[in-house]
Amino acid sequence: MRKIKYSKDVDALLIELSDKKIDYAEEEGQMIIHFSQDGEPVLLEILDAKDFLLNSLSSLVKEKEVAIP
Repeated sequence: MRKIKYSKDVDALLIELSDKKIDYAEEEGQMIIHFSQDGEPVLLEILDAKDFLLNSLSSLVKEKEVAIP
C-alpha cells in the first residue's frame, strides 16, 4: 500500500512508492531517493518539507518553473 507521511520532528515528507525492499539510496538536493535492488524507486524523502512545499506552491501560483537545488 502506498503511504505519505510527514515527520514533524525532522521536517521531512516521506512518500512510499513501492512495497519492495530498499537496497540503496541517492541524495539529490533536498531529496533522498531510495531504490530497490533492480533500480526501482521505493521511497522518496523530501527534506525541509515545509520550505519545499511552500516554494512549490508559490511557483504554481506564479506559474513559474522551479529548479530543485
